[in-house]
Amino acid sequence: MRYYRLPGRECSTDAASLVAVDDEGAAYDLTTASPDLGSFTELCRAANATGSSVDEVARNRIPDAEALDVTNPEADALQPVVAEEVWAAGVTYRISEEARKSESGKPEVYIDVYDSERPELFLKATPSRTVGPREAVGVRGDSSWNVPEPELGVVLHRGEVVGYTVGNDVSSRDIEGENPLYLPQAKVYDRCCSLGPCVASAETVGDPHDLTMSLTIERDGETMFEDSTSTGEMATTCGELVSYLRKHNSLPETLVLLTGTALVPPETFTLVEGDEVTIDIDRIGQLVNDTVTV
Repeated sequence: MRYYRLPGRECSTDAASLVAVDDEGAAYDLTTASPDLGSFTELCRAANATGSSVDEVARNRIPDAEALDVTNPEADALQPVVAEEVWAAGVTYRISEEARKSESGKPEVYIDVYDSERPELFLKATPSRTVGPREAVGVRGDSSWNVPEPELGVVLHRGEVVGYTVGNDVSSRDIEGENPLYLPQAKVYDRCCSLGPCVASAETVGDPHDLTMSLTIERDGETMFEDSTSTGEMATTCGELVSYLRKHNSLPETLVLLTGTALVPPETFTLVEGDEVTIDIDRIGQLVNDTVTV
């Protein structure tokens, strides 16, 4: 199943509904089956309470849910899950390690991380700094080199993997390159992260290390950058990243962990206001955002 937050219908008093879409494309408004299923987090709570998976809970409630005629749920999708924290991992792909070395005056820092057992993990965003599909991601006004970073997002509920989403870890490469200690400023600011268009269950995604991921950046109708990769290129597995995130760390109820990028635009490219960024990941969907200066 894929789970979307869609705007509430005119006959509904709710601002948004939790909509399940099965593998055949049939869509069901789970919120009409129960007001306690108004969000993906609430679906996870129901799964925990019954010792079931989120897909099992959804299938059990579909007979009571209103069927929707939705041909393209991504067109109206809202941020699919409001994570109390978004974390991110760095230097999980070889090309990311090479890019970080080239931008930094201290390249040995990134070599050490790529080759070590302990991954780089950092707090990326809070709810107020995270946007959803079709909302604008931000680029810092005090940075001259800003790039999107398309990433597979692991959705955790009470520390356990319950699904996957698409993430954009927007970054200011010149700020981080000046000094690695500036990483928080390069990564954490207004509109620095986007998530969407849905949460695909672990059952739907299957092997998270066998997904094609692509990035397209358009400016005034012209394609400025386009490339694709596979999550199979990750040097550190999702399980290993989650394991380290849990160590000595009390996690919030719902959290998203971004797993690093292998799609890096050339050093001559920087995002500007009005650019449109499209990220596709197999079996999850397409996340589209335009760009604004913050």
